[in-house]
Amino acid sequence: MKKDTPFEWDESCQRAFQNIKDYLMKPPVLMAPTSGKPLLLHIVAQEKSLGALFAQNDDQGKERLLYYLSRTMVGAELNYSPIEKTCLALIFAIQKLRHYLLAHSTNLISRADPLKFIMSRPMLSGQLAKWALLLSEFEINFIPQKAIKGQGLANFLADHPIPAEWEAEYQAIILGLGMAVEMGLSQLEILGDSALVIKQIIGDFEVRKDELVPYQKEAQRLLEKIPNVTLGHVPRASNSQADALAGIAASLAQFDTRPERIPICERWVVPTLEKFSEEEEINLVSVYAIEEEDWRQQFLDYLEHKKLPDELKARAYVQRVAPKFCLFNNTLYRRSYDGILLRCVSKEEGQALLSEAHGRICGAHQAGPKLHLQVKQLGYYWPTMLRDAIELARHCTACQLHANYIHQPPNPLHPTMASWPFEAWGMDIIGPINPKSSANHQYILAATDYFSKWAEAAAYKEIKPATVVDFIRTQIVYRYGVPRYIMTNNGTPFRNKTMDNFCEKFGIRQRTSTAYNPATNGLAEAFNKTLCKILKKTVAGNKKDWHERLGEALWAYRITYRTPTESTPYSLVYGVEAMLPLEIQIPSLRVALREGLTEEENIRLCLQELESLDEKRLEAQQRLECYQARLTRAFNKKVKLRSFQKGDLVLAVRRPIMATSRDGGKFAPKWEGPFVVQEVYTNGAYKLVTPEGRRLPAINGKFLKKFYS
Repeated sequence: MKKDTPFEWDESCQRAFQNIKDYLMKPPVLMAPTSGKPLLLHIVAQEKSLGALFAQNDDQGKERLLYYLSRTMVGAELNYSPIEKTCLALIFAIQKLRHYLLAHSTNLISRADPLKFIMSRPMLSGQLAKWALLLSEFEINFIPQKAIKGQGLANFLADHPIPAEWEAEYQAIILGLGMAVEMGLSQLEILGDSALVIKQIIGDFEVRKDELVPYQKEAQRLLEKIPNVTLGHVPRASNSQADALAGIAASLAQFDTRPERIPICERWVVPTLEKFSEEEEINLVSVYAIEEEDWRQQFLDYLEHKKLPDELKARAYVQRVAPKFCLFNNTLYRRSYDGILLRCVSKEEGQALLSEAHGRICGAHQAGPKLHLQVKQLGYYWPTMLRDAIELARHCTACQLHANYIHQPPNPLHPTMASWPFEAWGMDIIGPINPKSSANHQYILAATDYFSKWAEAAAYKEIKPATVVDFIRTQIVYRYGVPRYIMTNNGTPFRNKTMDNFCEKFGIRQRTSTAYNPATNGLAEAFNKTLCKILKKTVAGNKKDWHERLGEALWAYRITYRTPTESTPYSLVYGVEAMLPLEIQIPSLRVALREGLTEEENIRLCLQELESLDEKRLEAQQRLECYQARLTRAFNKKVKLRSFQKGDLVLAVRRPIMATSRDGGKFAPKWEGPFVVQEVYTNGAYKLVTPEGRRLPAINGKFLKKFYS
């Protein structure tokens, strides 16, 4: 209105006034919190996003929305456990709306209780300690989720998180470019207030965030479809039109009194990241399939004729990298970081250089990184020289055959478990022993029960199949019953027709370990070591009476406390501890008590001990399982998984384990092969065949490694 101008109220003024009244009559979408009433906080955490919803009950008891939040998880947050992600959603909400929570008490509603998870920890450190400190200044009470009304809104927010700032900028540009391509525009000017996004699209800046790379690829793909397009940066203060357009959606609200019709001419939705990634992967495959041009040509064209490639990305790459190259006598060189000029060679020439430096004249068969440095010091360069050097060294047959042994176990530990005494036995042969005993014995056949650790052993002049069968029959079956299975190695005394017939007759299952892998039958090996230690310390000076000391050694072993079961083998078998000669010479408490008992009382006491034997065995089994679990955890920390499939080519450790091995002296290779994997067994065992088709004994995977042909 101007001075001395008459006031006129026309139809346009009336419409504007009416619009203001209508807008004031609309109920707000977000309500202001009412003082004195608690807040309701709904939180939810999905796999990659989280959401929070603040609400408050009105006078009629209906929930009214106060504020909503959501975002995507980044970095290490994606590795959090589900309850930690729920805690992260809570922390995100209280940090954003701290002023709301300070003025009101808050009722937290979610599937899990993040407050209990944080506050009930015995020790807080790192992130949890910081979260506990943030929660200490608020009055928050947890209410288990019952209804899903408010939680449904929180789930919706988590499923549709607000994109990050850079993602929103890229999405806006992609939508605009998509509309321009749909309209068939041939000339377009794009002005954006994000200098970073503009520079990344034109290729001046590198995209460092992996989640933004698909957006950049899609934007560049759309730019190539418009003949004339320019991108420019404007300050945010000068970009008021775009800001006003973005705020229109937030300012729209629908009347409660009458319905509104909002026509939608076209719905534009940004494609998902997965679509961008799939398209990019397909494009990469096609590039590798058709790219045969010398990599030096694009730099030669630019340095000589200032000619750039047609593709936008390649053009930006050449402009960025070209200052590192120079021409000298029509030859392309690359400036290294120490100022030396490296001659640029083609990939085929580079392969020839690597082969010459690796294994020909003066070649030391260096590993890939050292080979790369050696060729670089000679003054040569091509883009993939490090990768090519590693691949060449990996596929070198001489390097593979003479490589060091792999000491890391390839598979997790699989301990042998027995649920009851004498269910499973481990058998092994000790010997030949030098010197022989005075009775001309030189072998000890030993068997150990996997549950109670009870052991049986006998000395023999020689071990034949009939000797093993007679030992099992007399020392195990006739004394302790038929076992469920027996664990042995692949030696001739154990693997024969006589043994097979005996096992079939009594229904015994025989399990065998792979060659040169004593850990498979570790209990028998451990007993062998213990028995030999006892005999070493008890034999006479001439050391030929060890067969007479064998019974004493077994007695000492059976009454010795075993760490896995925390009991003696004798007590787990008979229910009581063995009576030692020392207790008779100097009466112990149990000897003194039994001397004062009548025969009836003594029998009653023995019956009670027998009745408690089952309970004692169950406790021993629990302790044994806990002990083996600790061993398994410690062993599995060293495991580096290494497995093979049927048909793979592998190398095997050169030992007598391989039937093709021959003693080659000091310069013999450590590995032998290649062999073909014919069968894959459980627990990391494999059956191999030679290239000629000859089958080899089963071998453990720790003696194998992949062969690169």
